[in-house]
Amino acid sequence: MIALTLDETRTLAESILRHNGFSEPHVKAVAEVVWAGERDECASHGLWRLLGCIATLRNGKVVADAEPELIDQAPAIVRVDAKGGFSQRAFQMGTPVLVEKARNSGIAAMAINHCVHFSALWSEIEVLTEAGLVAMAFTPSHSWVAPAGGSKPLFGTNPIAFGWPRVGKPPFIFDFATSAVARGEIQLHERAGKAIPLGWGIDADGQPSTDPSAVLNGAMLTFGGHKGSALSAMVELIAGPLIGDLTSVESQQYDAGSKSSPYHGELIIALDPKRFLGDAVDHHLARAESLFEGIQGQGARLPSQRRYDARERSLRDGVKITEKLYEDLQALLV
Repeated sequence: MIALTLDETRTLAESILRHNGFSEPHVKAVAEVVWAGERDECASHGLWRLLGCIATLRNGKVVADAEPELIDQAPAIVRVDAKGGFSQRAFQMGTPVLVEKARNSGIAAMAINHCVHFSALWSEIEVLTEAGLVAMAFTPSHSWVAPAGGSKPLFGTNPIAFGWPRVGKPPFIFDFATSAVARGEIQLHERAGKAIPLGWGIDADGQPSTDPSAVLNGAMLTFGGHKGSALSAMVELIAGPLIGDLTSVESQQYDAGSKSSPYHGELIIALDPKRFLGDAVDHHLARAESLFEGIQGQGARLPSQRRYDARERSLRDGVKITEKLYEDLQALLV
C-alpha cells in the first residue's frame, strides 16, 4: 500500500487532470469529488475514478474545456447545459441559483443536461444540506442492469440520493444505486481477481454468477427485485425524458462501445424547511432528531455514518491506496 496525505491526494488528482488537458475549472471541480471519495474511504469513487476520466477523454467522449451554460428556465427551475463536460463543473455553476430559487419558492429543481457523469451523488447532496436545504438527486447511467424478471441490460445503476440537514451534526444522507451494488464495486473485484456475491448479477446467458467479468459482460441486478426495478424505471423517466436528456440505453448507444463514463443528465431537487415551516422550523427540525435517536438507540447505524467515521480517520492519518493503482495513476502523468 502507498500512504498519501489528503493534500497529496488532491495534488495528484489535479496534476493528472491538468496534465491531460482539462481546463482549470474542471480540474478543480473533478479533483474535489475524487478527493472527497478518498477522504471518506469510498474507493470506488476515489482516485481510481481518474483512470476512467482520462480514458473517457482519450475516447473523445468528454469535452475537457467545456463551459456550461446557465438557463433560468422557470421561477423554480434552473437548467445547466454542461456542453459535454463532466457534471461537476455544471453543478458548481448551477447550485447558487438552485439554492436561491429554493429559498424563494420553498422548492426548486435543477436539471443538468449533456453531462458526463461518474461520481457519487452524496458529495453534491452534502453541498445542499450545508446550505440548510433538504435535497434529492437522481441520474441514470449506461444500460448495465436487467429489470426484475428480465435477463438483458436495460436500466442504469440509477442512483438515488437524499439529504437532511442537522444542527451541529453531520447531515443525514443516503446515496445508493438501484442496482444491487454500484458497478464500480464489481470492477474493483475484477481488478483484484476476487469473486462477487451471488445476487449482484448474471452472465450473458442470464445465469447467476460470482465471476465479476461474466457479470460485467452480462447484466447487473436491481436490489429488492421488483421494488428496485420500479425505482430504477422512475429514475430513467425523471432524469431522462422529463429533463429532455438520455436514458441509460441511449447513453450506451452514444458510448458506441468505447466503455467511457455515461453521458446523460441529472435532476436535483432542493426543499427549504424555513419556507415550509416558517417560525416553527426549529421546533420541527428538533422533532426530526428523535427519529435519528430512535434508529441509533436500537444499535442501528445511520446512512453515511461509516463515511463520517472514515473522514475523521483520513483527516488525521491520511489515506492508503494500492501500489498498483498508484503506478497506474503515475502513468497518466507521462
